[in-house]
Amino acid sequence: MRKRILLIAALAALGAASAAGASGPVFTIVPTTQPMTTFASADIPNSGIVLPPSYLSPRDSQGLPFPVLQGYWQRAGTTYGIPWQVLAAINKVESNFGRNMGPSSAGAIGWMQFMPSTWERWGMDADGDGIADPWNPQDAIFAAARYLAAAGGRTDISRGVFAYNHAQWYVDEVLGLARLYGQNGSPDVPFVYDRLQVKLQTVEREVAQQNHLLVKATLTERRLARRARTLDARANSARLLSDRLELQKDAFQVDARRAGAAAEVRAARKKLKSAEAKLAEARSSSWTSSFAPGTATALGGPSYQGNYVFPVGGGANIISVGHHHHDYPAADIAAPEGSPVYALTDGVIVDSWSIPSGNCGIGFTMRSALDGREWTYCHMSYEDPTIGSGATVSAGQPVGLVGHTGHATGPHLHLQLQPATSYPQVESWFEAFAGSAFTWQDAPTMDPAGPVFEIVGSNDAPPVDDSVITFTVDGT
Repeated sequence: MRKRILLIAALAALGAASAAGASGPVFTIVPTTQPMTTFASADIPNSGIVLPPSYLSPRDSQGLPFPVLQGYWQRAGTTYGIPWQVLAAINKVESNFGRNMGPSSAGAIGWMQFMPSTWERWGMDADGDGIADPWNPQDAIFAAARYLAAAGGRTDISRGVFAYNHAQWYVDEVLGLARLYGQNGSPDVPFVYDRLQVKLQTVEREVAQQNHLLVKATLTERRLARRARTLDARANSARLLSDRLELQKDAFQVDARRAGAAAEVRAARKKLKSAEAKLAEARSSSWTSSFAPGTATALGGPSYQGNYVFPVGGGANIISVGHHHHDYPAADIAAPEGSPVYALTDGVIVDSWSIPSGNCGIGFTMRSALDGREWTYCHMSYEDPTIGSGATVSAGQPVGLVGHTGHATGPHLHLQLQPATSYPQVESWFEAFAGSAFTWQDAPTMDPAGPVFEIVGSNDAPPVDDSVITFTVDGT
């Protein structure tokens, strides 16, 4: 794997090969015609920087115009010898181009999600205002390029990215996106895929919300219908005429409310069908793109391992699982509301319920064609209308969206064998997705591929931890 992605040392040669007709994308350093400023060295960490007041406090951002971001990536990459596509990929993975700047659960902040201690060591003032601000896109992007260069990224980009986040799944995800962004030599590629992702996620959330409104209206109508029937039955059995008339009046009023709820059901169903049509169109637009390297994660597409598919799309950066369930064997797969849910194997639907039922909420049970075992999905916000009893499904087929219906404290997919005789997490196919489709919540996701690298100054004392190999920027 490392040999496959150790490509930055030969950028010039690769660029020449590309010009000569070699296949595949090539990372290039894009020169800039803008005047260059004297930037902080990647050879020496900060001895002190000026930070903005309350710089650990969260700040809102609506992102930036794509041409502005592109300019920052390219100038920072040129300055520090880092492919701009890698900076773009980190920007996407870490903050979704500034839409989600934290602080993260670990305390990372800003456009490129630096830990405060790392920012104080490698953060910088790139826009010339005298302040090193991790919430400033120019400062953060240039600091990320500087940090990658200091970590050896100019000659081994995989090592640099690994230093940014000590997880091989992170390296694979970032470099997969970077290769995608390098396709066709067009700097617009990141934004084309970002627009596809935003459109897809927007309509997924819309479908989940419209289905919530439909379910709510449907349950209200059913409750009122039961109440009206009960009143009618009591009226018919009343002995006194006055009681019968009073009950009939109550039944009429409740039935009128039921009719109003039925109208709301029809309106909600119409809006849901419109949202479903937009979802089908968005999936069709992104379907071909989702097979390109690096896009399955960005577009929430299915992840395959042999004959199995991980049942929730979105990738290890946002999907997580614990090894245990609170009271019986099952897997609670945490994911954002509206994330796509997939059939984990080829199979047949044994039973399904699109209206929340008991603790499970919205879900279904399917029988795998691989071994005849049955799997139950719970807590979905939406179930695809094709998922009915007796329907056949293919591995990777969309079957619904993540939610928190039933007994759930937050959005996740509850997955269990039926009956729940063992944990899904211990199955080899499930574990094979760790680090690509999800991360473990309660344990390291996987052992790092090789030692962890840490930048130290020439005069710094070596760390006590023997698992950390230290190196200085001058090669000693």
